Amino acid sequence: MIKVKEAIIVEGKYDKIKLSNFIDGLIITTDGFGVFKNKEKQVLIRHLAEKRGILILTDSDGAGFVIRNFLKGTVPKNKIKHAYIPDIFGKEKRKVKPSKEGKLGVEGISEEVLCRAIAASGAECSLYEGYVKSEKEITKADMFEYGLTGGQNSSDNRDKLKTYLNLPSNMTSNSMLDTLNCIMTKDEFIDICDRLFYCEEKEEENA
Repeated sequence: MIKVKEAIIVEGKYDKIKLSNFIDGLIITTDGFGVFKNKEKQVLIRHLAEKRGILILTDSDGAGFVIRNFLKGTVPKNKIKHAYIPDIFGKEKRKVKPSKEGKLGVEGISEEVLCRAIAASGAECSLYEGYVKSEKEITKADMFEYGLTGGQNSSDNRDKLKTYLNLPSNMTSNSMLDTLNCIMTKDEFIDICDRLFYCEEKEEENA
């Protein structure tokens, strides 16, 4: 496995699935050209770029470079690193026919080639056999403690936190946990949740 510090930006879910096989890190999809109109996702990508930088890994075809150039225009240059895959012609197994340009996308490239592309990008990454989460990472237990999961009002509480942090409204609880660990420390998480939820409870008690 390779642990990557930067948030990796790919085009679609199959790219994400491919990288998840050997990458330990946050992987965000643009949903193809969907990112052009998705303001929430643009805010999330800018937020991640500011906190830990982003690594753009799109397909090598024209559409991939259109998406790459769009992201370059929305995030400061010093917060972006680029990984480029070579032009390899062929067809992904799940597809009936090759893409318009006949090139393999990220999902069709071998892990070895993808690893070389990521290493060449200058991203902060490390190779390891196993990974033990830091005690300072935000956990599912922390999410439960602050009523973000497992409770009657968990969905409302997550929405409140998403709004406060400008996170996409359709983000799942698992994706939210991964993102929180990328954009803040556990102490910052506790401080924000105390203010958002516990202070609100005290105000209701004193009313």
